[in-house]
This record gives sequence, structure tokens and C-alpha cells, in this order.
Amino acid sequence: MLRRFTPVLLTLIVVALGVTALAARPDTSAPRRTADYVVLAGVAGLRWSDVDPQTTPTLWRMAQQGSIGSLSTRSAHRPTCPVDGWLTLGAGSYAGWNGSRQPGGCPPAGVTVEQPDGIGANLPDQEGVVAYNADRQPWGTVPGSLSESVRCSVAVGPGAAVAAARPFGRVDRYAPALPADPAGLLGSCVLSIVDLGAVSGTDPADRRADARRADEALAKVLAARPQRSLVLVAGVSDTESPARLHVVVADGPGWEHGWLTSASTGREGYLQLVDLAPTALIALGRPMPERLFLGRPAVKVDGRPDDLATAISAPADADREAAAQRSVAGWFFALLAAAQVVLAIAVLPLLRRARRLAGPHSPPPVSRRIVATVELLLVAVALAVPAALLADAVPWWRGEHAGAYFALVTVALIVGGTALVRFAPGHDRTLGPLGAVAGLATLVVGADVLSGARLQLNGVVGYSALEGGRFSGLGTVGLGVFLAGSLLSAGWLAQRVRRQWRPMVVVAVGGLAVVVIGSPYLGADSIGAIALTAGVAVAAAISTGGWLTISRLVWATMAGLALTIGFAVVDLRRPVEERGALGRFLTALGEGTGGLTVHRSSTANFQTLVNSPLTVLAVVGLLLVWFALLQPWGGLMRLFGIYPAIRAALAGTALAAVIAGLLGGAALDVAGAAAALVVPMAALASLRVLDHSTDRTLPGTGNPRPGGLDGPPGGAPPDDAPDGGRPDDGGEARAVDGDAPTTGAGEPSDGPRAGGPDEGGADGTDDAGARPAGRDAAKVPAARTPGAVESARSGAVAGRSDAGAR
Repeated sequence: MLRRFTPVLLTLIVVALGVTALAARPDTSAPRRTADYVVLAGVAGLRWSDVDPQTTPTLWRMAQQGSIGSLSTRSAHRPTCPVDGWLTLGAGSYAGWNGSRQPGGCPPAGVTVEQPDGIGANLPDQEGVVAYNADRQPWGTVPGSLSESVRCSVAVGPGAAVAAARPFGRVDRYAPALPADPAGLLGSCVLSIVDLGAVSGTDPADRRADARRADEALAKVLAARPQRSLVLVAGVSDTESPARLHVVVADGPGWEHGWLTSASTGREGYLQLVDLAPTALIALGRPMPERLFLGRPAVKVDGRPDDLATAISAPADADREAAAQRSVAGWFFALLAAAQVVLAIAVLPLLRRARRLAGPHSPPPVSRRIVATVELLLVAVALAVPAALLADAVPWWRGEHAGAYFALVTVALIVGGTALVRFAPGHDRTLGPLGAVAGLATLVVGADVLSGARLQLNGVVGYSALEGGRFSGLGTVGLGVFLAGSLLSAGWLAQRVRRQWRPMVVVAVGGLAVVVIGSPYLGADSIGAIALTAGVAVAAAISTGGWLTISRLVWATMAGLALTIGFAVVDLRRPVEERGALGRFLTALGEGTGGLTVHRSSTANFQTLVNSPLTVLAVVGLLLVWFALLQPWGGLMRLFGIYPAIRAALAGTALAAVIAGLLGGAALDVAGAAAALVVPMAALASLRVLDHSTDRTLPGTGNPRPGGLDGPPGGAPPDDAPDGGRPDDGGEARAVDGDAPTTGAGEPSDGPRAGGPDEGGADGTDDAGARPAGRDAAKVPAARTPGAVESARSGAVAGRSDAGAR
């Protein structure tokens, strides 16, 4: 009965941990009405490096008394040109102008604005823009949603007219430029949108001149602002490629001296362009439109330094880091993919010659130095991603040669991590390097997440604020590494305990990883938590050996579904503006607009699959595993037979990575990041298993004779053999760490049959689930004659085509 109810209990534990982590959320409630008027002032291309007391004194004083942040200006097009930025501002969702453009360039800036009555204006191209965003873009964006949510709006300048135009093209009140005294104009409607110009070019003198003109126009706006008004100043777009982070400042009642953030970013000091429209409506106390904005209302958080220069240095430095990250990340992943390919090719002949065959025609073994060198290279390439993540603790982006500094720091960290693994206790064991690398990777990513994921943001292997996809928690690469590292660590630990305790170990370690990934305070990735839950359930089900039967698969599926349903119920009980990705998707399904979400996810999967270098890592890893490691000469099947908990961990990693990538719109990126860690370690462990495939167990002791049967008899039992290495559990040898009986180097021995007693786990049973015919045949006599051993060995060598298969 206990065995029958064990899957149920494990499923309930994983689901309870996951729902507990996902249910608790930070307080992100948006402020209610704080102003009678809102003025949105935009300056295309304005960055924090353009702001100083001499060039922009008005903006400097405004930032001193208000709240500030970095603005990600993502739109439906990349780069976000001024007309795209203004359109996105007025839509509250990612929008794009339907004018022709060159790749990486912007369309002509001219926008036709008609003034038939001298009061308002009309944009004749607006209907075509609305149709373009409805039919050609996957966001369901309706340009003009902000102006449709208020009774009256004012636009000053052509860019503001694009933002304030209603879906049919009408602008309620319009002025081509700021009048000498704009007080009457700004006070005529509750919402005013003002185009203050643009800051463009790369020459510092030109940028200062543009910023000075924009600051002078801002001074006129602040002098004429209505009473109890909120003024938002934002760098609404880029003016050239590549994209950058821009200025955002909020000044008004309740916005004094803080950082700006929103639920869409979850990161102090960061806003998205799509957050400005809901912020304006919330400040005015107006309801949101029926079709939800993609943005979330901005809020003020405390903790900003008193000195404005010190406070501004943080977003300015983040802009430099994000710009450097884009150029460095490309060649880093390209080099990593190339290194994986080279090592995959180099390891093939070693696998073919690692196993020493009987007879005079056996090929000579590969030099131990070559094998040791390849092992170190496999460890180094597996640690490349964690080292690159840790490298962002050093401000490499501030130097003139940012890429070279990053390479030096990363190489130094890889060398240090490889040395740590090489000289760690237990390195000579078959699973020693695998456990050490998995533990290091999990520790690096987990420590970063627990400390606020500061290394993830704008990191080379993290996510970029310029992309606007994620600002906090675990990124795609970090998720893949953490999934693989935590499951491999769980499998390594489970292999060291008795068979009946292995599912508990896997659930304990995997459950903690689910909490870290799913908690909104930490990883903030509900899809990743659901995917890992499925992986943990599968790993726990087969960690004791055997196949993934229908009943085990059912319980694993039920665990993932139960966690999904639990989180969905919790998420749907929250207010609409506070729901997560799953809650918003279910809401869209209920409203009949869920197809847009599915379309966006499928589009993102396809684009990522085609363009991401991580796809190469996933494909190369799959090819190496399928066509080499899983072959009879590859060693992985033998590894699975001897160490069933490692087989369980690898199966759970593959399942979790694929689910997380497909549901999260990341295609094979999560699997590629996981493969960068898993595949080199699987190859290394396979090499070691094959290298010791001809070791034999001494009769009556359960200990291998050094040098195989030709070695000297006797010898002290290994340190990890309990009770002096005496046979246990019906004469089957066992070891404390879950290895089979070991040689002096701690390697498993190979009994007369593949998967026989000599390859047993901690309890001495056949962990892969295969058993000899008949109950009595499961027990092997503790003492065997040398002749019987030699006869068994000859039969095994002669008939073995798949030494590790069950």
C-alpha cells in the first residue's frame, strides 16, 4: 500500500510547493486618482546621458523633485522609430506605423495632419494604420485607445497628434507648436500630449543642442501646467539604430523623490513605453478600455539616493550595459556553439576506443593525458554559461573595449571553476564531475535569483531591457541552466541514497527549485515552474529504476496539470490589472481573444527557432546523444543502467526544457541552454563508464581486483563499501554513494551480465528494472570460484553487443 500511494504523496507535495510559491505575490497595486490633469511630454531619443544641470536645467530640477526611471521603448517594429513610439504611447500596446521602411531604418518622419476647422485635426492615414495593426500585427492593438478613454484630449506637435488621434483619425484639440502662453490650451482637456522635439545623432555637441531646445520647451509646459497635474516626460523612441534605454520622469502629487516601476517590469527603476497610457488613466481615475492595455500602471517606490547625480548614474550605466550586451552576446553564443560542435567531434573517437575489448586485436587505449584533457574541456564548456552570468558582477561594459574585458573575465571564471571541479573531493568517481558542475551551475543561478536577479538584467546570458520581454526573475538561458542543474543535482544526490529514498530526494530538491522559479519574488516564471513540476514528477517516478510506465506518466501529467489549475484559480481571483500571464490568457479565452495570444506565442517560437544560436546548441546536443552516446558503443545506455537516478534526471530535464520553451515562446532556447550543461557532462560520464567496463569484482568480497582478473588477488575493500565491502541483500554488492562496487578509482565494476548484480544501486538491486528469469535467479552467490567468474566473463564478452542495455 505504501508503494502504491507513494506517487500520490509525491504529486501532492510538488503541487503544494508550487501553488504556495505562485500564490504569494508582491504588492503591485496601482495608485488611484492622484491628479485632475495629465500632461505627457515626449522627446524622441532622449537618454539619461543627455541630462545634466547645465544643458537641461528644467528637466534636472523636475527629476530632483519627482520620480525617475529607465524607459524601454519597445513597439511593434524594431528599431522603434519616432512615429512608432508616438503611436505605441497612444495605444497602450505595441503598435507600428504602416509606412515603408528599410531594414534597421525608419520611414520618412512626415505625418499628414489636416486642420479643417482650426480647433482639432485629422490624420487621414489613421484608418490604414488601425487596419495594419489589426491584420498584420499579433498584439490586437487599437491605435488611439488612450484618447478614446477620455472625453477630451489635446495634442501639440505632429508626434503628439499621432498619439492623440482617435481610431478614426480625429484629434480633439491640436496646435502645431506650443503657443507663447500654453496655459489655456493645456487646461482645456484632462489629457494633453506634447511633442517637445527629438535628440538625435552621435555627435555630443549636436545632442546637447537638441536637448537644450527640448528643455526650453519643457520649461514653458511646466510654467503653464494646470493645478493638481501629473507631468510625465519620456524619451518616446529611438532616433537611430541600435535601440537604447531612454528617460522617464514623473512629477506631481504622490510622485515625489522615488524610482518608477510597474507590474509589467517588476524591476525598480524600469518602465515600458506601453505603461504610460494606463498610468495616465489611473492617475485621472478613469477606467481602463475594454480591450486591455499590454502595459501596467506605473508606481513610485522609495530607495532612490538623495543625490540626483548618483541616482542618474544608475540608469545611464544600465543603458551602456544594455548597449554593450547586444554586441557581445552574439559572438559569445556563436563561440559556445562552435566549441560544443568541436568537442562533440573530438569525443567520438574517444568513445569508440574507451572500452577495452578482449583479444589481441583490441585497439590500444587512448593516452590518459588526452582523456584527462578532453574531460577538463568538457567541464569548461559546461561551465561557460554560469561563468558568463557571473562575469556581469564585474562592470566590463564601462571600458573602451567591452568585448575584450568580458572575454577575459569569463575565461578567468571558467578556468577557476574548472580547477575547483578538478580538485574537488570525489572527482575520480564516475559521477564526481557531473555532480560538481551541476551543483556549481545551480548555485550561481540560484544565488543570483535569490539576490534579485541583478546579473540576469542586461547580462550577456540574461535578458535585455531593450527587448522589453522581461525585466526581472529568470531569463530563458538562466531557466534552462537552472532546470538542468537542479535536476542533475537531485539525481546525483538521489543516487547516493538507498533506492526507496530516491524519489523523496528528487522531490525535495526539485520542489525547492520549483519554488525558486515560480515565486514572483524570485524567478517570477510560472510557465517554468509548471514545466519543472512535470520534469520533477517524471524524474521521481523513474529514479528507482524501470521504465516510464503509463501509471507513472499519468501521475507526472497530473502533477503538472494540478499545479497549472491551482495557479490559474489563484490568478483569476486577482484584479484584472494584477493578473499574471496565465490569468490574462484565460481571461482572453473567455473574451474570445485567446487566439491572439496563441498567435503571438507561435510567432515568437518560429522566430526564435530560426534566429537563435541556442537552437544550434540544442540540435548539436541532440545529434551527439542520439547518434553517439545512445549507441551500443556510446556508453550512455550503460550509464543509465548503472545509475538510474541520473537517467531519471536527464529525462526530467529534457521534458521540462521542451515544455518551458514551447509554452514560453522560446522554442528550443531553454533546451539549448540546458544542453550546454547536460550534454558535456553526459559525454564525460559515458567516457568514464566505458573506461571501466572491463573491471571485475573479486569473488566473495564484492570488490574489484585491481587490473581486472589479471590483477593480484586480495586487496583492502574500498572506503565507500559498507561493512568492509561484504555482500549484502542476498549476496549483491552495494556502495554507500549508489555506485556499483568500485575500483581503486571508485568506478563501477561490470558483472557477468549487463545490468546484473554487480551494477546494482545502493540497495544492490537491479535499478534499471531488468531481472533474471525466476525469483531465485535474482540472488547471486556471495562466493564464486575464479573459474566460474572467468567463464561468465568470457560469455559476456563474446555475446555483448549492448553492454549497458537492459
